[in-house]
Amino acid sequence: MTLPHSKFSSRRLRGNAMNGEGAERAAIDTSCTTVHSLSTQDASRRLRYMQKDGRFPVVFQKAPGHWSPYLMDIFTTLVEVRWRVMFLFFLLSYTLSWLVFGLIYWLIAYVNGDIDGEERRLCVANVRGFTGAFLFSMETQATIGYGFRTMTENCMVAIIVVTIQDIFSCLLDTIIIGIIIAKMASARKRAQTVGFSRCAVINLRNGCLSLSWRLGDLRGNHILEGVVKATIVRYMKKPRGAIVMSYQDLDIPNREIVLATPATIIHKIEPGSPLYGVGPEDLLENNFEMVVSFTYTGDSTGMLHQTRTSYTPTDIHWGQRFQDVMKLRKGRYKVDYSLFNVTVWVPVPLLSAEKYDRRRGPLVGGQNPQPSSCLESQSGDSLQENPEESTEVNNQTFL
Repeated sequence: MTLPHSKFSSRRLRGNAMNGEGAERAAIDTSCTTVHSLSTQDASRRLRYMQKDGRFPVVFQKAPGHWSPYLMDIFTTLVEVRWRVMFLFFLLSYTLSWLVFGLIYWLIAYVNGDIDGEERRLCVANVRGFTGAFLFSMETQATIGYGFRTMTENCMVAIIVVTIQDIFSCLLDTIIIGIIIAKMASARKRAQTVGFSRCAVINLRNGCLSLSWRLGDLRGNHILEGVVKATIVRYMKKPRGAIVMSYQDLDIPNREIVLATPATIIHKIEPGSPLYGVGPEDLLENNFEMVVSFTYTGDSTGMLHQTRTSYTPTDIHWGQRFQDVMKLRKGRYKVDYSLFNVTVWVPVPLLSAEKYDRRRGPLVGGQNPQPSSCLESQSGDSLQENPEESTEVNNQTFL
């Protein structure tokens, strides 16, 4: 566990030492600007429920007939595969179809005697071997039509095969083009331009401890409607290796937001919240993960998209708030995304929300005691900072 201190904490420590105050008081004051983080070794031992990019590290064990769901919905399977696999399928589908129909034309010509080159009732003219049959198959399916190799009206079987190949060609072109368009308009690509902050913070808002994180859209065509959701996921390992998952939703007052500018999503830590009894020291000892998602409809394509990420206890910073990113300049709102993940220190009690409401403890840093009850939030609370947080410590942390 690393405990880097800020300039504010070192000045507080020296001041207390000069005044002859106890070491206990000095420890309490300095911890308000202390970052608690697990070591790399401890963090690597914990497997995340969800990666930061929204992917799940889940591997499904093979079962009898496990390929059947993928084959039954082959279109979705091909849309989800990688581009190199898609190009391989594109190449093999056309090449194999040319080879199969070319083999059929060669068999028809061989049975009818067209390969001998004798002038009689030919089924496929100018086909003297498999190479000629393959070229005729490719010219027919690609509608090239050179005119040298042609189908005659002497063989009904050959005419039926040409008809089947034409229909199959139209169907294959439709599937390939549809898959490529669906992959190019994939919702995952749009979701990469909508992102959450790399950390979440806990601070005071209207006299109430609150957990908050940021959400922003990097594109110019803004999202006008979306729903935010947050869930606490706890997992416990049983003696025999089984994993038990529990899910608990976090209450977010304003779930539906307009993402024209970066928004701060707020969860008030009140009675009933799974974080109500968690303090700064207990935070690192808890084994949970906060999964957040933003589901919205793109204004350009009308498709449904979802951006998601997760926060572990080491990603939640106690006693910090996000730096302001929006200013009014020359009649326009200017958003500085370089400050999207920047936080600043603020005075926050080193107590859980439950103890803070019960004891009405003073703020660290010499602030007066605050009321135990949380004030009702005004309209637009998710986008406004608490006025009492203006006495912030000028120590920015670039995450």
